[in-house]
Amino acid sequence: MPTRTARTAWNGTLNEGSGQVELTSSGVGTYEVSFPKRAADDAGGTTSPEELIAAAHSSCYAMQLSALVAQAGGTPQSLDVRADVSLGPDPAGGFRLTGITLTVRGEVDGLDADGFARAAEEAKASCPVSKALTGVEITLDAALEQ
Repeated sequence: MPTRTARTAWNGTLNEGSGQVELTSSGVGTYEVSFPKRAADDAGGTTSPEELIAAAHSSCYAMQLSALVAQAGGTPQSLDVRADVSLGPDPAGGFRLTGITLTVRGEVDGLDADGFARAAEEAKASCPVSKALTGVEITLDAALEQ
């Protein structure tokens, strides 16, 4: 499997500086980052490490769940996965990820709600990004839609 790369160029102090994160491997874009906007409710057109982790987690989880649904005998028609990643103070100082909520709604043929729930829980535990984030509490809200 290939190694993927991103690069960040940062200028200035934490609170007054800013940077650009480049998705180098894919070349799909360069995105602005800033700590004040990272900590604000309104991101103001910038991204953050938490948003990038949310993107990585939701896409990885969707792929893993799709594979597990098929392995269980179902056919995924659509999976809508949202990852909410929270940042908060770390009692030891600084900041830490305080939690991740995965919300998934699926349209699946050939699998009942219990089978979908089992596949969803297994995907939460076995997705490579979930494995990398074992120090963060990950909660799951999964439902099969008809």
